[in-house]
Amino acid sequence: MQHRIGVISDTHIPHFKQLPEAIWEHFAGVERIIHAGDLSILSVVSELETIAPVVAVQGNVEREEVMLTLPIKREIVVGGCRIAVVHILDDSSSRAPVARQEFPNARVVVFGHSHVPYNQEHDGQLLFNPGSATDRRRQPRCSIGMLYIDDESGGVRGKILWL
Repeated sequence: MQHRIGVISDTHIPHFKQLPEAIWEHFAGVERIIHAGDLSILSVVSELETIAPVVAVQGNVEREEVMLTLPIKREIVVGGCRIAVVHILDDSSSRAPVARQEFPNARVVVFGHSHVPYNQEHDGQLLFNPGSATDRRRQPRCSIGMLYIDDESGGVRGKILWL
């Protein structure tokens, strides 16, 4: 079986008025959506749940309702693939060893915070940051991501989707 998982982070609503309309097009038909933190308000989860079930963690710029509801980190299993989700995954120089230490059994570690897309394997562990859906900062465009998981081959790959 093939799984498609939409990945989003750093939406910062209501600082940014709304989620980009392109999200509904890109995430149409996904099995699940992962939000890697900095939603800011909990209604972002409800809005994304109109597309698919949502797994989310809190970031470092959240209102109290988010901090009281969402965990700082979590792990889920999709097919046979263990996916860890956290908002901050250290700086780029120590990201891979910290991911391995913090989530030793995860095949994928999804993170956010930097607003910089990242999609790279490190010794059999995929580190994936979709960038920000609303705040491109120094990036050319805003972005989200997609994870593709193949149960038969055990393969997993990430793709950055530019908005």
